[in-house]
Amino acid sequence: MAESPLEDFIAALPKVELHLHLVGSASVQTVLELARRHPGGPVPTVEEELRAFYTFRDFPHFAQIYMAVNTLLRDPEDVATLVTGMARDLAAQNGRYVELQVTPYAHHVGGLPMRAVTEALDIAARQAADEHGVQVAYIFDIPGEYGEEAARVTLDHALGEPPQALVGFGLAGIEQSRSQYRDAFRDAFVAARAAGLHSVPHGGEMSGPETIWQTIEDLAAERIGHGISCVRDPALLAHLRETQLPLDVCPTSNVCTGQVAAIEEHPLPVMLGEGLYVTLNSDDPPMFGTTLSNEYRVAAEVFGLDRKGLAALAHNAVNASFLGQAAKDALNAEIDAVPA
Repeated sequence: MAESPLEDFIAALPKVELHLHLVGSASVQTVLELARRHPGGPVPTVEEELRAFYTFRDFPHFAQIYMAVNTLLRDPEDVATLVTGMARDLAAQNGRYVELQVTPYAHHVGGLPMRAVTEALDIAARQAADEHGVQVAYIFDIPGEYGEEAARVTLDHALGEPPQALVGFGLAGIEQSRSQYRDAFRDAFVAARAAGLHSVPHGGEMSGPETIWQTIEDLAAERIGHGISCVRDPALLAHLRETQLPLDVCPTSNVCTGQVAAIEEHPLPVMLGEGLYVTLNSDDPPMFGTTLSNEYRVAAEVFGLDRKGLAALAHNAVNASFLGQAAKDALNAEIDAVPA
């Protein structure tokens, strides 16, 4: 069956992915490969069972499943397999650049030395570019529920054994657990920013606007992951509109983890209507049965964005990235050249 004009347009758009987690980027086939490589763990080795495994009751359950998949990363080859598999999948969607979120603490707990993880990330980034034409940058994020130790390990890795393409420092995980570790997270971000890393924490995904305010006031956020609860706070909306602080929005993810009841109820149209700076992303696409291209399709078919609106979101992702200006200019020119 021939593709529709909308499908053709989405396929032709050069894309930048700013909110994608390493473990969550693993396709079903990649996870099956790893599960069969390391049998006897909690992750199913049969495709039908794995797809059922990816049915999430709520965010804590999703986090539990995510960490179960993470147990499959037992050697540097496993880490590289995920990165190159992600690049292959993104290239098939005309993806050109990704800022991939890596959680060093999870690899530390799994017994992988920092140097081994960094070497795997460096090798995989070169392979992604050479074999798939996808430029990979990395963001190291703290899994917030693991507190001060996770902050220390993540910072030590970022400052002591960083991959060549490390550009950012993040904070993810269960947001409700953050308050008790607020000082430790603030201190870690101060040190990371002093070392030249960009601040890109999650906020306002599973909690209220106060978490977004904390990323701004405590962590000097340059971009915020999700941020969807901002619509509950008029003062925050006004601040985000005035500052044009980018928000990396992941609609399908928010539905799958129970943060939004149904895709039709997602606040993305409200955020756009309020004049906020929004980028469109997939978060953990195989786990949520989506792709970056599908998020553009949802924006068109569910939220009514026309091609101009989709192109604007593609431009937003390019301009909110940490690419150099020449690379941004080149990608923006390619987006403008896609026939409307």
